[in-house]
Amino acid sequence: MGTLFRSEEMTLCQLFLQSEAAYACVSELGELGLVQFRDLNPDVNAFQRKFVNEVRRCDEMERKLRFLEKEIKKDGIPMLDTGDNPEAPAPREMIDLEATFEKLENEMKEVNANSEALKRNYLELTELKHILRKTQGFFEEDEHHSIVEDAQQALATSDQHSAVAAPLQLGFVAGVILRERIPAFERMLWRVCRGNVFLKQAEIETPLEDPVSGDQVNKSVFIIFFQGDQLKSRVKKICEGFRATLYPCPETPAERREMAIGVMTRIEDLNTVLGQTQDHRHRVLVAAAKNIKNWFVKVKKIKAIYHTLNMFNLDVTQKCLIAECWCPVAELDKIQLALRRGTDRSGSSVPSILNRMTTKEAPPTYHKTNKFTGAFQSIIDAYGVNTYGEMNPTPYTIITFPFLFSLMFGDAGHGFVMFLFALVLVIKEKQIMASKLDDEIANTFFGGRYIIMMMGLFSCYSGMIYNDIFSRSTNIFGSSWTVPESEFVVNGTTNLKHFPSQLQGDPNMTAYFTRGVYPFGIDPVWQLAENKITYTNSFKMKLSIIMGVFQMMFGVWLGLFNHMHFKNKLSIFCEFIPQVLFLLCMFGYLVLLVFVKWFVFNAIDNGMNTNCAPSLLIGLINMFLFTYPKRGQAACSTITWYGGAASFFVINNGDVTQEEGQGQQVFQIILVLLALLCVPWMLLTKPLLLKFSPSIRASYMASKKHGEQAESAPADTTSEQEIIHHDAVQVSTSGAGSPAPGGAKEEDFDFAEVFIHTAIHTIEYCLGTISHTASYLRLWALSLAHAQLSEVLWDMVLQIGLRQGRYYGGVILVPIFAAWVVLTIAILLLMEGLSAFLHTLRLHWVEFQSKFYKGEGYAFHAFDFQQIIETAEE
Repeated sequence: MGTLFRSEEMTLCQLFLQSEAAYACVSELGELGLVQFRDLNPDVNAFQRKFVNEVRRCDEMERKLRFLEKEIKKDGIPMLDTGDNPEAPAPREMIDLEATFEKLENEMKEVNANSEALKRNYLELTELKHILRKTQGFFEEDEHHSIVEDAQQALATSDQHSAVAAPLQLGFVAGVILRERIPAFERMLWRVCRGNVFLKQAEIETPLEDPVSGDQVNKSVFIIFFQGDQLKSRVKKICEGFRATLYPCPETPAERREMAIGVMTRIEDLNTVLGQTQDHRHRVLVAAAKNIKNWFVKVKKIKAIYHTLNMFNLDVTQKCLIAECWCPVAELDKIQLALRRGTDRSGSSVPSILNRMTTKEAPPTYHKTNKFTGAFQSIIDAYGVNTYGEMNPTPYTIITFPFLFSLMFGDAGHGFVMFLFALVLVIKEKQIMASKLDDEIANTFFGGRYIIMMMGLFSCYSGMIYNDIFSRSTNIFGSSWTVPESEFVVNGTTNLKHFPSQLQGDPNMTAYFTRGVYPFGIDPVWQLAENKITYTNSFKMKLSIIMGVFQMMFGVWLGLFNHMHFKNKLSIFCEFIPQVLFLLCMFGYLVLLVFVKWFVFNAIDNGMNTNCAPSLLIGLINMFLFTYPKRGQAACSTITWYGGAASFFVINNGDVTQEEGQGQQVFQIILVLLALLCVPWMLLTKPLLLKFSPSIRASYMASKKHGEQAESAPADTTSEQEIIHHDAVQVSTSGAGSPAPGGAKEEDFDFAEVFIHTAIHTIEYCLGTISHTASYLRLWALSLAHAQLSEVLWDMVLQIGLRQGRYYGGVILVPIFAAWVVLTIAILLLMEGLSAFLHTLRLHWVEFQSKFYKGEGYAFHAFDFQQIIETAEE
């Protein structure tokens, strides 16, 4: 095993690690990424485990790093990412890291607090500056008619019914409020004070910075005149409710001018201090930005190590940690070397012990993949992870997936555009990976770049087979068909020749059909033919059935390799053989008839031309209805698959006897009966043999157990001794949990369960064979839709520009060509491409994989630092 065709052979191992060496050994295994640890404390609360304090310390360090990262991003400072992969720090280095992060956090908090206080002071001085400036303007609006007089007049009017008229003593308050609150603020003043106040406001032209959030806000200056302490109290409460800021404003111009000078001086001093504070903050953040990526990696590694150590058990002496893990057998040497490196790095004198175990538990499924095969493997895993040891569809999907996609996409031009797009992603993959895309759709396209490239490449091939490039055909080799000229006599002159408006090619006349078959693909003359769709539909439908039957048959044969691998001979006889016969007798024979029809019936009039070709559909229906026409007739209209000129057992032209066509009828009857016989064969033989034959039952149950645990058996003593000698790391084997010889017990067999299971699979296979074969017609249907849409865009869009004459035709062609390109990419490449992709996915998940693939396993999730860091960054 151990190839892409099957999952890697896995084994369950037990690790004995000294307490002082456990951290370093787990660190080395995390760098290696080939070990999946099991949780030996599933019932222990996460807060009651041994290393919970260390995990909390890591959480605290991550919090501090996130705080620093937020501050760095706020200032727009680029964080240096060298791509280095620093090793996990030693446990004693955690104290230094914590001290560094604590110092940086405290320094940043202190700087932020000072900066916020300075900004708040700066904001207050700025608002006071605007108040002094605006109120000075209010008081100096008119030397002869000032704002005070307006206020006095307004307030006197409101008190015109007072019994005693006294001179008004006006008070006022000035402040700043958010601009959007002015209308509500004014209404509230009017209603609460009953019109006994006078409000004057002016907008501040430049936005002001909020010291807390850093946002730019628009504010307005206001001044309110009132009379009496009661109104003054109401006004201040309203200002407080609307979060307006009040400032002292002198009454005399000289005092206001003197205060304004003092405010400007303080603002200048604050600007100097703020600049120095920001410079210091910037220097601290720039220094932190150089190392923050590496700090994140180190902390995540430390946290992952302690989280893994929490899954271990302690022995009774509290000096040894015991762990269990799954690992690939082929990588045991690397794992042992990593353990030895960790032991040496920790300075421990006691070597780590690796103990291979046997278990009845099914191992995880692990496939070695690279960036090319990994994309295709993820498609298979999305349906279901391989059952341990069964055939992996990925190697075949690498070819069949883009090929079936191309049969539906079927345009060399569109395929080439798709190929170029994917090729750019492949060439620029390092730069794109370094940029760390945040867009999910962009990441999806980038992750499937190799799939898209293969789909585009195969679409170019299928498009050349269909001779379809942007809905046009190319005449590379020269068509086998020609259009002869016709002569007419006009006024005694025979020199005038023209081409008829309607022509029908006759392959029996050399004037029309000059050569043999077009060397590669479909003859370009079909692009001009009125019966083009009829011809291409017939070809693509037959091609779809052929591809479907071949792929399903291949899937059934892959099931044979699964039976052989699990030593399940009973399933070979009771499942594989009848499945093959059932598929061959029904649709394998149909494929044979397709090839016979292609080879025997052609366009040449020799008594076996296409006009006399029998119908495949009618022939298949008659085959299962046992309906056979009369023989002995040579007329073209009565030629069928059963005798006469159409029988592939008797191929001739002329009268035939009843005996001459007998062979095919007998052969078809045998095929139908054999297909019907396969149904009870699949349904009954396996349950009955298991019920009445103890030896077969014991062998079957043993093979079933073999499929679950045989691959996790330990290696022989000789190979282990070689490993010990090679690595100087102790390795032992444990026989605990080994199954008893002699196979399974009798009570493990349940006839009803086996019969129901077999009946379900028999019904599923028989009905699925028919429905799945019909399902492959989607290859033709989507190809037809794509070709018609492509032709519509060419005729209805691009042709508008191509048909225009003179100079304005070139001008019109530019926007029309742009529209054609946009529609082609949006409809044919994206929408049709996605549709073809989903249909291809269905053909592989259901029609192909249902023949051999269970997908009931679980994935191998190794303890891998690289994977942990990548997941955290997402």
